[in-house]
Amino acid sequence: AGDSVASVRSQLAYVTPAAPRLVATITDGGTNQMASSKRPPEDDSKLPTYRLVVIGDGGVGKSSLTIQFFQLRQFQSFFFIFESWKFQKQFLDYYDPTIEDQYIQHCEVDGNWVIMDVLDTAGQEEFSAMREQYMRNGRGFLLVFSVTERKSLDEAVKLYRQVLRVKDRTEYPVLLVANKIDLTNQRVVTEAEGRSVAANLKLPYIETSAKDPPVNVDAAFHELVRIVKSFPSDEDEEENSNGVSPNRTKAKKKKVKQKCVIM
Repeated sequence: AGDSVASVRSQLAYVTPAAPRLVATITDGGTNQMASSKRPPEDDSKLPTYRLVVIGDGGVGKSSLTIQFFQLRQFQSFFFIFESWKFQKQFLDYYDPTIEDQYIQHCEVDGNWVIMDVLDTAGQEEFSAMREQYMRNGRGFLLVFSVTERKSLDEAVKLYRQVLRVKDRTEYPVLLVANKIDLTNQRVVTEAEGRSVAANLKLPYIETSAKDPPVNVDAAFHELVRIVKSFPSDEDEEENSNGVSPNRTKAKKKKVKQKCVIM
């Protein structure tokens, strides 16, 4: 099992190198299909980069969601820089614990190209010491729980509170994701319960399945980008807390020094 997971991840790592020059394109068509012949701009240096982190208890499907989103899909209208390369989608139907995996991808969201820098994190308690580090660096969070395990929802609530503590904020860009909705016979957390918890936390909510055919996988990542866009950046918040508006700061930088004339 571990070898198969490594194979999937190595394919992704190969077509999605650490450098921001990326291979595959993902477009937002409102569904999980990717149907566009558009390419990202040649110069991606000016594209906004969104540092997103996938968090949740162990075994809730964080890696399956992430890999499903980033995997190269075998659609006729899906184009690559290396157009002759095609890969079949794969679903991880077994549990292979993750320590930390990073994926970087060009994506088109609402007609605008962005770069998604996504960190798939460990959910096991033995890796809890690493959490605060990636919470400090994350700009938005997919907070995942499994509808087949009530404990994972309780853990999601704890993780959200930890994000707020680490960020020293009363709210932050987080999307609560109810995963594994394909396992209807094993479901113990109803949609009403999930939405109630999300409402209490003042979080948006979405239900997903990473199993083929995937449900709301693309929608979850795209929605998180929209949420991040709607929040002020950490830099803006810091300036506002110091009583300085971002516009005023920029204006000061542009101010031209006047010459001094001695009469």
